[in-house]
Amino acid sequence: MLAVNGIDVYYGESRVLTHVGLSVADGQVVCVMGRNGVGKTTLLKTIMGLLVPRRGAVEFRGRNITRRPPYERARLGIGYVPQGREIFPGLTVRDNLTLGARRKQPAPERLDYVLALFPALGGMLGKRGGDLSGGQQQQLAIARALIADPALLLLDEPTEGIQPSIVDEIAEVLQRIKREGRRSILLVEQYLEFARSICDRFYVMDKGVVALEGERQTFDVDRVSALLSV
Repeated sequence: MLAVNGIDVYYGESRVLTHVGLSVADGQVVCVMGRNGVGKTTLLKTIMGLLVPRRGAVEFRGRNITRRPPYERARLGIGYVPQGREIFPGLTVRDNLTLGARRKQPAPERLDYVLALFPALGGMLGKRGGDLSGGQQQQLAIARALIADPALLLLDEPTEGIQPSIVDEIAEVLQRIKREGRRSILLVEQYLEFARSICDRFYVMDKGVVALEGERQTFDVDRVSALLSV
């Protein structure tokens, strides 16, 4: 599905990622963990095309997309939920979803699907996105990405600053997507237990490199925790 091959990414002359590689298979949930500032968000932005690596390559479904712009990657089937949600606060929930669908009106079956995942949004279609709580905005951001039916969903810290009840709901949605087996998920997450509960494979980053990786059954809480501690 996705292969990131030895990418180096810079901000100006400051190197943020050094020869980073990872892979996501069809239907797989992969978690990327690490302390603040180790390059996790930079990695997702590079996969989405918001940043271009100086070295290395990004491949999606066998295609080299390293130089393709974000809108082309979205059309190919990559959905992105950025850190901080970045919904359109002045637009209604319905309009946010319509923009995510990239058409005049969302297909009825796609709208029904995302509202089944997040039932609370069904009663808020006419409300402005900025009037929603932080947790509701996070649900809207995920729904907006899913309504385009991506093959790969990129999620940047979806539980950050969210009340526990919404975290539980988001966890159940991701578990349901995983059970459906129709799409892959690449998840950046700081909450260790949340990541451990859902991942098939994990990567832990430190100072711009992959310091630890493995399958779910090899997830060593002590080793991971040591890399996450400040």
